[in-house]
Amino acid sequence: MFILDWLKDGVSWILVQFHTLFSALGMDPDSGWTWTLSIVGLVVVIRILLIPLFVKQIKAQRNMQLIQPQMKEIQKKYAGDKERQSQEMMKLYRETGTNPLSSCLPIILQAPIFFALFSVLQGVAMYPKNPADDPGYVAPGVFAWDQYAGLVASMHDAQVFGVPLYATFMDADETPNPMATRILAIIMIALMTATTFITQRQLIVKNSAPDNPMVKQQKILLYVFPVIFAVSGINFPIGVLTYWFTTNLWSMGQQFYVIRNNPQPGTPAFEAKEARKKAKAKPPTSMEVTDTASETEEPGEPVRQQPKRTTRSQRKKK
Repeated sequence: MFILDWLKDGVSWILVQFHTLFSALGMDPDSGWTWTLSIVGLVVVIRILLIPLFVKQIKAQRNMQLIQPQMKEIQKKYAGDKERQSQEMMKLYRETGTNPLSSCLPIILQAPIFFALFSVLQGVAMYPKNPADDPGYVAPGVFAWDQYAGLVASMHDAQVFGVPLYATFMDADETPNPMATRILAIIMIALMTATTFITQRQLIVKNSAPDNPMVKQQKILLYVFPVIFAVSGINFPIGVLTYWFTTNLWSMGQQFYVIRNNPQPGTPAFEAKEARKKAKAKPPTSMEVTDTASETEEPGEPVRQQPKRTTRSQRKKK
């Protein structure tokens, strides 16, 4: 609980700082778009902080790809001894500097932030219309601090397309516009699910070797994860769905850049990169290289000599 409270303070503080920034730039402080952009700003900050872990994730995936033949040999050699097989696998990981968990670190570390934002929005949703009627209410995160006490009401009343940021599909009847809430929630769930699917598919299709045994597991998760998000998304607030959709867009762009410029060997992306290199290094054809004389003289014509300049003394001798 202490860690969650600390994360709630951090998440809400970042939201407040971006809200202050956008308000100073002329945006309406009570607008839902100002708070939505603050959530987008939160995503940017978190993903920048996670870039070192993303680099480790890419290295781990590359190492796992490279040691696949050795892993197959160990599995074949110790097929009847699971304990020895596990020991040899761990030894292989140590010798090659590979950590299988590194590929999951960005997702694992984002989970607490996700739940912290979820808790903040839940706390905002519980804000009473008349605070005097509920003296026991405690605002979430830094919204409870004296200098930010008035912002919880602003975020509670902020709406996007007539929908509060704390609203969920399941609690739509408790919002000012239930139909608009359901429509926006369905759209955001569809966007979150689609971007999750596209991001995973991009990784499997372009940056995985066809003979990689892990691809089969990844293909299963390719369809399982979107279904899980689609089902659970009906309980996510609009603000959380915005966070998830934005972080998926970041992942897609970041992953596209890495796959294009630093693909794993033996993958379609690696072959495409090599093909681009060959295309750039291709020497000019005979049609592109022409002789200067052929451009100025007609074929078969004798080359005319230009008269040389002579001095007066040379002409007298002649």
